[in-house]
Amino acid sequence: MEQIWIILAAILLASGLNIILKKFDLPTAIGYILTGIVIANVLHLNVHNTEILEYVSEFGIVLLMFTIGLEFSFQELKIMKKEVFVYGTLQVVITGFLFALLGSLLFSIPQKSAIIIGFALALSSTAIVLKILNETGDIHASFGRKALGILLFQDIAVIPLLLMIEIFTKDVPIQSLLLQTLLNMILFFLLLYLLGRYVIDKFLHYAIATKNQEIFLLAVFFVILLSATIAHFFGFSYSLGAFFAGMLLAESHYKYQIEADLSPFRDLLLGIFFFSVGNSINIAVVFQNIFFILSLVIAVMLLKAFIIFLILQFSEQKRTAFKTALALAQIGEFALALFTLAVGNNLLDQKSMQILSSAVIISMILTPFILKHLKTLADRIFKEPIRELKLSSTGFKNHIIVCGYGPLGRDICKDLKTRGFEYVVIEHDLRLYEEAVANNEPAFFGNAAQRVVLESLDLKYACAIVITFHNLEKIRLVTQSVLDLAPHAHVVARVRDEKEAKVLEDLNIKSLVITTQTLSKEMIQQLFYCQL
Repeated sequence: MEQIWIILAAILLASGLNIILKKFDLPTAIGYILTGIVIANVLHLNVHNTEILEYVSEFGIVLLMFTIGLEFSFQELKIMKKEVFVYGTLQVVITGFLFALLGSLLFSIPQKSAIIIGFALALSSTAIVLKILNETGDIHASFGRKALGILLFQDIAVIPLLLMIEIFTKDVPIQSLLLQTLLNMILFFLLLYLLGRYVIDKFLHYAIATKNQEIFLLAVFFVILLSATIAHFFGFSYSLGAFFAGMLLAESHYKYQIEADLSPFRDLLLGIFFFSVGNSINIAVVFQNIFFILSLVIAVMLLKAFIIFLILQFSEQKRTAFKTALALAQIGEFALALFTLAVGNNLLDQKSMQILSSAVIISMILTPFILKHLKTLADRIFKEPIRELKLSSTGFKNHIIVCGYGPLGRDICKDLKTRGFEYVVIEHDLRLYEEAVANNEPAFFGNAAQRVVLESLDLKYACAIVITFHNLEKIRLVTQSVLDLAPHAHVVARVRDEKEAKVLEDLNIKSLVITTQTLSKEMIQQLFYCQL
């Protein structure tokens, strides 16, 4: 009976706290953690069957890693290779080893534990940072792209960290362990590749052919659990298996449908994970060490920000480096998962975990406030170049707003100019903006996804909005902002194929140009000119 009261109290508290926290733009993860703390320390309703709770919460991490794998695009890696592999590698390696060294020297933490703690503290919060940057539209700003690249590498770095915990807990020679791990990894990849190529794709095809969402979702869960179980069989974590299952399906036809169907389950199960973290925190230990915890938070965030700034400032504008550093100064939610695994493998004691988890939670609470005031903080140290759009009415009416001045944007502007149409260009890439200015275009530097920018371009009086870039997420952000301000706006956008068009079908895009269809019609048209 007590378990029912725990469930009711947890749901009520989590809902109430998250409603309040949402008013301050704080992430739901904080609400779940606080719920766990209140349930255990204030209401004293302790969860008896913690083993089941651990399994359920671990499945939340499995789904998180699956969705990270699902979003792992090799094409995006090619475009952002410097941000991911140069900046990301330097940030994780330098920060991880520095924190490990400090932990070992200052607090006499055993070497293996110090390495796990150091690299866990090097991770930032993908969930919080990307969520807020997407909401504000800053994900497409220069500092936003740097932050995204580093976060992407951090997500990849989680995999060797999970392996590191397993390596540290096995009492065998390191050489033979690495050799066995490499062999198991090859076998695991081979088996998963064969399954993906000859079994999983067909299995999902049959499931989706039923046109029943429930059956399709059941099939997806089976694929995730199968991959996780195979990974566990070869001695790896369930999370690792889920990550590669996501990668396996990243290029499939079902990627976007899977993302849409899984996100509510992932978020709720992650909520249970965060609840279990809060439930395991002993508030008495926290209060006994509150000054040490606060000092730890400040020291970690300052050091982390300084390292990121130092890495970026040699090849990027100092203002961009500063904003990126502040955006990634916090400790990420996956550090909590690593600390939990470390405790389970006797690499970390309960008291240390309480202190470290509290530091993570406090840094996560501070993050939304820091991100909301990035521009103000940056203005005090590094003045921004006067290239931003002046936020006052442009005085346009019955005009066309061209979002983006890439190759397609340039061609559209030339055509509009030839036809005598009034138009205005909005571009957030500094190089392209300067190119537009050099071509005497009516161009403004700004982010088309920000509502205040759209308002200043007299969106409500525009006859059409043309989105020239082909990034699906960016198209969605801009379209949503446009339709929020002008529900009946005539939006014209382009996608590569019908699969991408289906992803955007929930948006009221008046004219969606499918590149493959348009190109095929043009090529057929050209055939009529052939002479035999």
